[in-house]
Amino acid sequence: MAKFFPLLISDIYKDTDECSVITLEVPEQLKREFQYKQGQHLTLRAMIGNQDVRRSYSLCSSPLERKWQVAVKKIDGGLFSTYANETLKKGDTIEVMPPHGTFYKDCTPSQKKNYIAFAAGSGITPILSIIKTHLASEPESTFKLFYLNRNVKSILFKEDIEALKNEYFNRFEIFYFLTKEHRDVPLMNGRFTSDKINTLTNKIFDPKSIDECFICGPESMIFLIRDELETAGIAKEKIHYELFTAGNSTEQQTHVKSVLDKKVEGTEVTIIDGGKEFHFTMSKQFDNILDGALAAGADLPFACKGGVCSTCRCKVLEGEAEMKVNYALDESELKRNFILSCQAVPTTSRLVVDFDV
Repeated sequence: MAKFFPLLISDIYKDTDECSVITLEVPEQLKREFQYKQGQHLTLRAMIGNQDVRRSYSLCSSPLERKWQVAVKKIDGGLFSTYANETLKKGDTIEVMPPHGTFYKDCTPSQKKNYIAFAAGSGITPILSIIKTHLASEPESTFKLFYLNRNVKSILFKEDIEALKNEYFNRFEIFYFLTKEHRDVPLMNGRFTSDKINTLTNKIFDPKSIDECFICGPESMIFLIRDELETAGIAKEKIHYELFTAGNSTEQQTHVKSVLDKKVEGTEVTIIDGGKEFHFTMSKQFDNILDGALAAGADLPFACKGGVCSTCRCKVLEGEAEMKVNYALDESELKRNFILSCQAVPTTSRLVVDFDV
């Protein structure tokens, strides 16, 4: 069952013209439930018109700060982001699901580690939480941030980033890349490219010295950087990423079609959630488990419905299902039969999935 709690908005302010930063007040009795790791996110829910709208937003605060803060960047046509930026105000109450997500590595205070991070636009939100937490928890560790924006005015959390640079002046370095403003250093102008990543690995950091890398932004940027860093010698398991937007390439469209061709009509589905079973038959109207279950009356956790946030993750106990897209689960989760229910198409006549995992 999807667990949402009403939380008070204790503060809300504009970090840029397009982005509101929301601070949520978590009452004492819920603080244990809302404990989080750096890089995790919250799912917010609101009734907008007559529509139940849910969106996941990364926590930009650090758990060490003992506060819960998210940034919502307004997107053209974005139902929730427009609501958050134009309607929500201090003193309002909004429904929030406890933190979740796997975009983090545990801190090791006794070790000296070298981290790098790449972010674009609002992709800075989980990265900021990660940077603050590791620098504060690991006194000998270093962090280099490569941050892409349109122009200086659009840089999110610029004051916070500069404050971190001053506080950790010998351990934290920031490199701003801009697409709409040109500066004297060509490397810093325009988007990340293979040539730029190659320059960074040759002149700015030694790939062999990197312990962990975090990347957050659009799909094309993430996969470009990931591939170039692997080619440069950084092990695959050291590169961690989280997508904010999913792509829709011809290759992906072909894969989706092939998955849908395998769909078995009338699959008998059993959902295990909250220790209880919910049974329904997949309707022809829906191609994925989540939509089929919601239409049948189930109350399940979900947010993006795009295969990005992993809020709807569950485990296949019996039968089989194949995902149209997957931007959230790693190889170890796939081997343990985890799926994203919003993308999972049933391919057997019977399917049992467990959300209590």
